[in-house]
Amino acid sequence: MSNHSANPDPDARPGPGPRPRGQAAKEPLWRQVVGGALRGERQAQGRTLKEVSEAARISMPYLSEIERGRKEASSEVLAAAAGALGLSLADLLALTQRDLVPADRRGRPEA
Repeated sequence: MSNHSANPDPDARPGPGPRPRGQAAKEPLWRQVVGGALRGERQAQGRTLKEVSEAARISMPYLSEIERGRKEASSEVLAAAAGALGLSLADLLALTQRDLVPADRRGRPEA
């Protein structure tokens, strides 16, 4: 009878573990952060993907890809999507701040 639990999988990768001191956290991808902000705002307004895509004049599949962080949208497309939600680009940027600024730097003045 072999004991597989005593012999770890040689191909298994170790978890991320603690970050060495001074090493920065991995930056989030802009397309994922902005897509999540758009989706969150759309859902908070109780609007469907179809309603917003029509108002923004963006195809529904493309807007869906943007919201899921799979497409890197141009500033024109982001402005149209934000505008359809009643937001400016500045408003959209403000919605993304929480995910872009590391927790340990929030509220701290720049040195």
